[in-house]
Amino acid sequence: MTTGNAFAPEQQVPEPTDAELFSALLTPHRSLNQTGFIVLMVVVSGVSFVGGIASWLMGAWPILGFFGLDALAIYWAFKVNFRRARAYEQVSMTPSELRLRRVSHRGHVMEWIFNPLWVRLDQITHEEFGVEYLYLVSRGERVAIGSFLGPDEKASFAKALTAALQAARRGPVLNPI
Repeated sequence: MTTGNAFAPEQQVPEPTDAELFSALLTPHRSLNQTGFIVLMVVVSGVSFVGGIASWLMGAWPILGFFGLDALAIYWAFKVNFRRARAYEQVSMTPSELRLRRVSHRGHVMEWIFNPLWVRLDQITHEEFGVEYLYLVSRGERVAIGSFLGPDEKASFAKALTAALQAARRGPVLNPI
């Protein structure tokens, strides 16, 4: 071995990105986009305004304020919902590590790193509804994953992650051809 290709013991050699066995970005599903929200708020505001003016003309003027508060409450609830949609979980796996990165809607980051040889994926399944909970378990640590996914999405994700964990346990496939 020559001095040009010797590594210091403390030097870490990063794995190439093509060695990635699995990568997934999990995001909460939101069925209403920005255009749909604007249309909904125009309809809600129009109905509230017409109902409020009709009540005011009949002499029940305080109702106008309540209609306005209803429209404001609906607007606020959807804005909170859109803010929560910014959360995501990023899962990536190489032959030597499984990395779970969870980013909250406020931008707070939590990260777990597991050895894919020692981690297992636990599922809690309800016979009627399907997969309810997924957990990564390693060395007594249990981390929930994909909590905002639906049962079918959780089952699909669990199948793909299990296949990747099995591929990591098999090790690299050397094909000389």
